Amino acid sequence: MPDDFDIGRIDDVIHGRVRLGIMAVLSGAESADFNTLKARLQTTDGNLSVHLRKLEEAGFVAVTKRFVGRKPLTEASMTAAGRKAFVAYLDAMAGLVGPRG
Repeated sequence: MPDDFDIGRIDDVIHGRVRLGIMAVLSGAESADFNTLKARLQTTDGNLSVHLRKLEEAGFVAVTKRFVGRKPLTEASMTAAGRKAFVAYLDAMAGLVGPRG
């Protein structure tokens, strides 16, 4: 077992499958629109909305809503706090797994 094994370091806000997916997608993009996230994560509108709201309430994701022409467009982007939390989450997971090889 790795010396830095500490299950308490895992951020429960990020750890859910859909929320982790949102963070992973946003970590590699400036922003992503709702339909792109929905397709990439293979989830429903309602499920994605709930998880985006939880990440937004934690300050990890910023959600903006606007109209393009007459169509609504919802976009999400990772905040600086979200990026920091995501890196900490990945470090914590690496600590649980330990060196591979």
